[in-house]
Amino acid sequence: MGWAADWIEQTKLWARGAEGGKADEQQRPLAQRLDATLRRGQEALSPRELRRLLQDMQQVADASLSDVEGGRYAQLLMDWYAKADAPAHKDFWLLAIEQFGPDAKALQAARERYDKAESDVERSEAEMALRRALISSRTRLLQRFAQPQGGMGFLVDMRAELLALPKAEQRYVALDAELEHLFSNWFDVALLELRRLSWDSPASLIEKLIQYEAVHDIRSWADLKNRLDSDRRCYGFFHPRMPNVPLIFVEVALLDKMAGSMAPLLDETAAAADLSKANTAIFYSISNTQTGLKGVSFGDSLIKHVVETLTQEFPKLKQFATLSPIPGLRNWISKNGEALLAGLDDKQKAALEKAAGGVDVAHLLAALEAPDSLNEKSPVRQAAMFCAARYLGRETAKGRPLDAVARFHLGNGARVERLNWAADLSAKGLKQSMGLMVNYLYDLKRLDKHRSLLAQGKIAVSSEIESLCKG
Repeated sequence: MGWAADWIEQTKLWARGAEGGKADEQQRPLAQRLDATLRRGQEALSPRELRRLLQDMQQVADASLSDVEGGRYAQLLMDWYAKADAPAHKDFWLLAIEQFGPDAKALQAARERYDKAESDVERSEAEMALRRALISSRTRLLQRFAQPQGGMGFLVDMRAELLALPKAEQRYVALDAELEHLFSNWFDVALLELRRLSWDSPASLIEKLIQYEAVHDIRSWADLKNRLDSDRRCYGFFHPRMPNVPLIFVEVALLDKMAGSMAPLLDETAAAADLSKANTAIFYSISNTQTGLKGVSFGDSLIKHVVETLTQEFPKLKQFATLSPIPGLRNWISKNGEALLAGLDDKQKAALEKAAGGVDVAHLLAALEAPDSLNEKSPVRQAAMFCAARYLGRETAKGRPLDAVARFHLGNGARVERLNWAADLSAKGLKQSMGLMVNYLYDLKRLDKHRSLLAQGKIAVSSEIESLCKG
């Protein structure tokens, strides 16, 4: 019944919106402003402007109008919103929360009825009553904005604004919660289209790849052309209401072995790989493009769809893996490395002290400033590999991997396969992980097994990573 607890918890957010949030110190409560005559202090809209905006929003949400007609009024409000400043946007949000929310008393009564239900029949009836109590004109208001062209993007961008607010601004949380709930249905994977992006795609679409690439910055058009060459594939998920914006995209290299470094993949002068020999697909960059869709997960489905598409085109592909960054590694070592280094045996400590000048995190990180200069037997390199293996293969919080990228891939059923030394010598790669990268392997026959292990708080790792974890 975990879903029920989560659902009940979300109703609290909607109820909070119906009850109204705590007003900013610089503003009167919204109800007072709507009844007033003059603007006061730092209020964005005058009472007259606020009342006019409320009337316009009520027109959009009018249940007597068709969705098409309501959508036309929504377009006019979208035009107003585009010209309005940030404080005026906040007034719009407050009106949506406080004037269009569910009936707080009815919602509270329905929740109490659900909590008190003692039988399955009572619980089912109480659930239906609770669902009805949650229906509000705010839902209809937001749905109407999705009607006109560009409306879905408008709502996604609006939520991105909400998510960018300081955490202290809690008064808008109900609107954020309702948008996330709507998006989870509107952006269901069954409604998305997988499309290949190539050099022949429209220029406006290709430019989106440069704009949204979040893992390895695209430096030039030549760099982009290399990533779309014959031995590469790029796929994205698209929504029919946002047809020119990939919601998430993945870049793939087709090779004859598992990649261990970014340099060959990003080498614009390198010849394309021989596709007749390709047996491995390397996912080397996955980028979400819409901040406003935070909490809506479709990355795992993207990988599954891409694997199916690739195997149809290239039946010889047998291995599917990533070449991934380890964004949290340096920071984790800085905070937790002392305890790990203290666990080394006397011989390892002596070797590390001689090579780095000390058996502590400060000396270790200082000795890792030029990782490409360290050979495989270097005590500094061995200590760093030990720390990295422990970070990825052992450390969890509430049963989940610490590293954000690891959480994504391991949650999809991959395993930690191999650590790659000096694999990303860019400024970003050195800053995040001292140049280290990791391969996550998608063994298609063991995805469910790996997910089951993770549910038990255990991380699936290869024998090589297991060996490194032991130091």
